[in-house]
Amino acid sequence: MFNFFKKHKKEEELNVQAVVDGNVMPITAVKDDVFSTKMLGDGFAIKPSNGQIFAPVAGEISTLFPTKHAIGIKTNEGLEVLIHLGLDTVELKGMPFSVLIEQGDQVKAGQQLGTMDLKKISDQGYDDTCIVVYTNMDLLKSVSPIEGQAVQHGQVVQSIQFQ
Repeated sequence: MFNFFKKHKKEEELNVQAVVDGNVMPITAVKDDVFSTKMLGDGFAIKPSNGQIFAPVAGEISTLFPTKHAIGIKTNEGLEVLIHLGLDTVELKGMPFSVLIEQGDQVKAGQQLGTMDLKKISDQGYDDTCIVVYTNMDLLKSVSPIEGQAVQHGQVVQSIQFQ
């Protein structure tokens, strides 16, 4: 009857969805050392086939860069998920991006966050790879491996377990 001394069980596993349609790859395959060496954390990347961007998890928009190239989501478990749209695309000063959300908004997994113009990004000589990174890895016990394959947004591509 009294459960005062029992630990409150957190959700053990979180399924993370594809943020965009395209080809998923391990984060170690990203052509940027900050991501490929997992300096910011573990995760995955997708080479997009279209520019519609969706939330990989449910949570609060904790960060929205003024250049719109990166979006942070904090889950109910406290996990911080960074969605980075392209490599070095901060240099484009927001030009190829539009967002449908604001900092502080609550989002559901699979909800559209915005768009990126893949042609504008590639025409400017930038890589349009979309990266999903878990930046506070201390909360995690494990991250499932990624196998390269075609994915659709909303499809589960990785499972993570909390400590």
